[in-house]
Amino acid sequence: MPGEVGSDPRRTTGSCRQRVLGHPAGISISTVRCGVESRGWTAPTVLLRYRVDLGWSGAYRRRINGRTTFSDATSLLLTRPGDEMQVSHPLGRDTFTSLEIEPTVLAEHRDAARWLATTGWDGTSDAPLDLAHRMLVTEFRRGLDPFEMAERLHRFLGRVLGFVNARAEPPEADLGHVVGRRPATAAAHRRLADRAREVLMARDFSLTLDQVAREVGASPHHLSRVFQRVTGSSLTAYRNRLRVQAVLDTLAEADGRPLRVVAAEHGFADQAHLTRVLREHVGHPPARLRRLLTHGRAD
Repeated sequence: MPGEVGSDPRRTTGSCRQRVLGHPAGISISTVRCGVESRGWTAPTVLLRYRVDLGWSGAYRRRINGRTTFSDATSLLLTRPGDEMQVSHPLGRDTFTSLEIEPTVLAEHRDAARWLATTGWDGTSDAPLDLAHRMLVTEFRRGLDPFEMAERLHRFLGRVLGFVNARAEPPEADLGHVVGRRPATAAAHRRLADRAREVLMARDFSLTLDQVAREVGASPHHLSRVFQRVTGSSLTAYRNRLRVQAVLDTLAEADGRPLRVVAAEHGFADQAHLTRVLREHVGHPPARLRRLLTHGRAD
């Protein structure tokens, strides 16, 4: 299963590195790091398997079956065999985790029925699911026996499918009604929200709302209103998600950087502010998260 890397255009550019972390019967988990020189679109590629892709860092644009969206570290994507994908890298690089699943494995999961019957799902994870994702990768990198490997993958896949089913329709599904069912307006709003996500991903966390609005050519009020409608999240909440994920990456490093320094590097007022935001998003203070992300084990 993991050997057929040609099913993903990001793995065939010569600038992407895939590391298979485990592949018990019927399911595999890999990390993929892409750093491409060309920022144009790859050639269309037909995907071969059911797949779950979870963003880790960086960003890219993807075009699946003709529909273009922006993907970043918060993204969660479910694709099916036969889906046609192209990607481009406006910001230069991205890292993600990929699960590849056989249909027989999916059939064992009650929450997979909608995925098997429809065209997949494209949205974002939340902070607890993202932490579970990072913990899973930490565990696999440290090494698991095949029995535990299979159980943890099945449990995580079940969690992803339950998360997606709880959000059966993406937030933008109601956007057509909000704007009078004008497809052109809905598409323009999606582009505006995606452009704001690009700006926030490409710059540091010191940008003000006015600066982001100027970058995308909209008023702060209009941008805030459209972003909430398209993504289901406020700009502030999205920015905090990005900051939390950046902090988790830093805490996973073994350099022991003081927490006050980590707070300053990511635009928090102080260490207490950092601790409060992390508790709100993932339920743990930074010192405990550092232990979890460097040593693993938190079922």
